[in-house]
Amino acid sequence: MSTVLRLAMRAGNFARFSNFAMKPTQANFQAQIRQITTSFVQKTGDFEYEDPKSEDEVVNITYVLRDGTERKIRGKVGDNVMFLAHRYDIEMEGACEASLACSTCHVYVDPAFKDKLPEPLEEEDDMLDMAPALKDNSRLGCQIVLTKELDGITVTLPTMTRNFYVDGHVPKPH
Repeated sequence: MSTVLRLAMRAGNFARFSNFAMKPTQANFQAQIRQITTSFVQKTGDFEYEDPKSEDEVVNITYVLRDGTERKIRGKVGDNVMFLAHRYDIEMEGACEASLACSTCHVYVDPAFKDKLPEPLEEEDDMLDMAPALKDNSRLGCQIVLTKELDGITVTLPTMTRNFYVDGHVPKPH
């Protein structure tokens, strides 16, 4: 196979090579799958462990822990509430690593900030249906990304979570 043909395959330009595109090969089948798959964008890696670079980026958040104590944290624009909790050793489980496959990062959002959050995705609503002690202001912490508009937000950890994978597991931030 020529280099030009290989490059065209990688770019997904099968129309110009119609006789090749007609043959269902594993290579062009995998390339077509790659064109239609997508995932929710999450900033990962060192991003969660970086401090704000300027005061303009600072977003203050208060976590109300299960025992009622408050932890005030200085996050930054773009931080994920669950990963930020992990960074500061707040016991928010997050069993599925923000893939919308559990409800272990369930939080109650301060009603004053509820309408400042984007509407939950259908997948988030489905996972929240499995959360114990669900309220009107329930959200998944992994789906809350901090913005300047959320400066001063308070999220409360529920008294319990349900992890269908491990019964009796004590949450340990990653």
